[in-house]
Amino acid sequence: MLHDCRASCGRSVMNGRPVASARNQGKRSGALLSLKGRALRLLSQREHTHAELAAKLAPHCESPDELPTLLAELSAKGWLDDRRAMDSLVHRQAGRYGAARIRQALQAKGVSPDLVADALSGLADTELARATAVWRKKFSAPAETPGEQTRHIRFLLARGFSPSLVRQVVAGAAERLSDGDDEP
Repeated sequence: MLHDCRASCGRSVMNGRPVASARNQGKRSGALLSLKGRALRLLSQREHTHAELAAKLAPHCESPDELPTLLAELSAKGWLDDRRAMDSLVHRQAGRYGAARIRQALQAKGVSPDLVADALSGLADTELARATAVWRKKFSAPAETPGEQTRHIRFLLARGFSPSLVRQVVAGAAERLSDGDDEP
């Protein structure tokens, strides 16, 4: 006898035992996924770099030559691309973080140094505008006391903006707000 108690507890029960739903079966089959299946599942969630995907898949390899072959196949099909992963990360983080923080994130993901330099050169033109926007979102008014000013500076430094740029944003905050200017 099948009793549907989803309205009260969210599960189907047959003869007092829970019945496995399709959602639960999907979670169980994760242990049976092939290496390629795992890679495709990870790549369907977000872009990964070669190094990042290799680190995630390494514990599931059965033979040492299986992983490089799979990564080469995924790259050949265009499913794995370091530049696309880098662009995705930069796009997600550029509105909230400075160049130093983005550089650190890219290096942690195993992006090559020339791709990192390429990404950061594109961010240099907008660094002041981004720092000002981040400052405005957090603080609506310029610092009135030295303690507040220190807090503003620490906040922007922790976000990865350079010290000279942070001084420029915090020092120029009062003028920009009094002028009503949206551009730095």
